[in-house]
Amino acid sequence: MTSASNLPKISIITTSYTIDRFKDITELLDSIQAQTYKNIETIIVAERSPELAENIRLYAQEKTYPNIMVLYNEGEWGLSSARNLGIKQASAEIIAFVDDDALLLPDWAEETAKTYAEDSSIIGLTGPILPLWEEKSMSWFPREFYWIFSCTYWDWVRPTEVRNGYGTNISFRREAFDKCGLFTTSLGAKGGGESGKHEFGAEEAEFSLRVKGKTSRRIIYDPKVRIKHKVYRYRFSNNFIRKRAYWEGCTKAMFNKSYRFDTKDKAVLSTEYELLHRILFRLLPQVLKLLFRQPVVALRQLRVTVVVLSCVAVGYLAYTLPNLFRRSQPYNAE
Repeated sequence: MTSASNLPKISIITTSYTIDRFKDITELLDSIQAQTYKNIETIIVAERSPELAENIRLYAQEKTYPNIMVLYNEGEWGLSSARNLGIKQASAEIIAFVDDDALLLPDWAEETAKTYAEDSSIIGLTGPILPLWEEKSMSWFPREFYWIFSCTYWDWVRPTEVRNGYGTNISFRREAFDKCGLFTTSLGAKGGGESGKHEFGAEEAEFSLRVKGKTSRRIIYDPKVRIKHKVYRYRFSNNFIRKRAYWEGCTKAMFNKSYRFDTKDKAVLSTEYELLHRILFRLLPQVLKLLFRQPVVALRQLRVTVVVLSCVAVGYLAYTLPNLFRRSQPYNAE
């Protein structure tokens, strides 16, 4: 068994761009301070709002929270750029990324540190991102589409190797950045909120493939490394869901063109193919059975399924057809 003294230090990096998220950030900081494992530093990168950066500093001082660094991104805007700024300032062996509207379960840091300490083959780690619904009545939403809210749909109960994790709950050993560079700034959110997604994502997937290819080591999904992610009511709007699904389709088409295969000669979209199979042969039969017992819920789930699959398909074709005869080029890190 690994002793606490042998566990690695963790740098947690969170980015935010609006004062509207201040309350979320304070609750995240509270959850970090409540961790059972204390060898942590927290780096908050604010951009677009100097007021947000100052308020976070004042809150940390008022609470006398230790090991908190607040940075302001004065360079290129965007999630990847802000994360890269945090990475350059991080001092720990493990560098983790958490969204500003997430909450860590109390043993998150302890389980993260233990997993890395016990298995040197692991270069990256992710885990369950559980939806924290603003209202309990929202829980009818199909698990297969939790990715709309940056939550995980995986229901594995044992550690499993994955292509990549979501940025709401993902970490890497420092050597991943030393050997492979930083996040690609042309990918990743540059806004969002109630307006929804309007750019390519896949920055974590692109970096994960780059890391696995250069290090030949694994990225693991560990069901013990758990985070809750707030899902606000506005994310249930038709506009939000359609835009998120459309840009997911665009992103996957771009990803497929640039990286035909992953590091083990599997189709780079094998994860998405498996999810589509699950939707068609598990979710839809369940919805049809539910029609007789809970017709309102079943019809909601059926509508979401049709809307999401349609918008993903439109996004995929919108990128693929104009780029059909262009030579693909892998993205370069910053």
